Amino acid sequence: MIPVFEPVISEDEIEEVVAALRRGEISGSFGEALPAFEQGFAEYVGCKYGVAVNSGSSALQLAVAAAGIGPGDEILLSASTNIATALAAYHNGAVSVPVDSEPVTWNMDLELLEELITPRTKAILPVHLYGHPVDMDAVMAIAEKHNLLVIEDCAESHGATVRGRMTGAFGHMACFSFYANKVITTGEGGMITTNDPALAERLRSLRNLGFGEPRFYHQTPAFNFRMPGFVAALGLAQFRKIEHIITEKRRVAHTYNRLLADLPGIQTPAELDWAKNVYWMYAITIDPQEFGATRDEVAAKLWERQKIQTRTFFCPMNQQPFLRAQPGYRDIPCPVADRLWETGLYLPSTWTLDEATIGMVVDTLRDIRAA
Repeated sequence: MIPVFEPVISEDEIEEVVAALRRGEISGSFGEALPAFEQGFAEYVGCKYGVAVNSGSSALQLAVAAAGIGPGDEILLSASTNIATALAAYHNGAVSVPVDSEPVTWNMDLELLEELITPRTKAILPVHLYGHPVDMDAVMAIAEKHNLLVIEDCAESHGATVRGRMTGAFGHMACFSFYANKVITTGEGGMITTNDPALAERLRSLRNLGFGEPRFYHQTPAFNFRMPGFVAALGLAQFRKIEHIITEKRRVAHTYNRLLADLPGIQTPAELDWAKNVYWMYAITIDPQEFGATRDEVAAKLWERQKIQTRTFFCPMNQQPFLRAQPGYRDIPCPVADRLWETGLYLPSTWTLDEATIGMVVDTLRDIRAA
C-alpha cells in the first residue's frame, strides 16, 4: 500500500520525548520543552508569542474565545476547509459565513469578501488551503477598512510565505496544527501565534482553566487545552527539521507537477508568483469529461490496481448539516467550493516519496485514463 501520508519519526524525536519524560514533563505547563517550542516556533513564523495547545482545533476555538467573539457574531471563513475551522465559531456561539473558493489556488475568493460583511461581522478567518497561502496583504487591507479581526488558519501552511513573509505573521492571531499529517507533527497538538501581549496573556489563561487569585477562583469559563511538555519535546525535534521537510515536500510536488504536466483532465496545485506553496498535501482536481472518469472512480481504481490511497477534498461549509441548522445561518451559494468537493482528491504526499513511487502513481493515473 502507498498511504496518502505517513508521519516520519526518527530516533532523535524519540530521544527528545524520553528526555522530557525523565524530566517529569508529563502534564501541566512547566518544564523546558514547552517554552522552547513556543518561542522557537513563534520566532520562525515572525511573531513575539506562541501559545501551544493540545490540537489545531483547540487553537482555533481558543483564538475565537480570546477575541471575545460569541453569540450573534459572524465570522467570514473559507468555504473549503476542514470542519475544525467552522467549529471554532460554532462552539463559541458565533455563525460561520462561508466565502466561496477561487478556482486557481482554491483559497477564499477575496473579491467576494466585502459584499458578505454585515454589522454582525467580527472577524475574517482565511484558511491557507493545502499549503498555498491566501493573499494576506489584501485580507488585512479589507479587515482594516472594516475594523475586523483576522485569525489565520495555518493548519496546512507551516513555512508558506506571502511576498516573503510567513503565514501566521499577518493576522491578529494565527492557528497551527501539529496533527500527524501536518508539515511538522506532535501527534496531536497546535499553537497560536500573535504579536499582541494582551491576547497572548488571555490565551495562556484560557487554555489553562482560567485560574485566578486565589488559584481556584475563576472569573472566566475557560478550557483545558494544555500541551504536555513531552509532546512539545516531539515538536521541538520536528521543528529542527522543518526547512528540510518543506524542501522535500516541494520536491515531491514538483515531481508530480512534471510527470502530470501532459495528462489532460487534471488540475495540479498552483503557486502564484508572490507565494511559496509548501504543498501540505499534493491536491489535484479531476475533470470527469476531459479525464474520462469521475474523481470517485479514479480513487477506487487507484486502490484496486496498486493499493494507492487517496483522500477527497473537504465538504464545504455551505453543505454542512449542523451549520445549516444553526440559528442565523446565511445560505450563501459556493459553486466553486461545491465543485472542488466533487472533483478534488489528494495523492500520496509523504515527503520521503521517491521519484519511482511517484512515477508509479502517475503511470496508474495514465492507465486509468487510457482504459
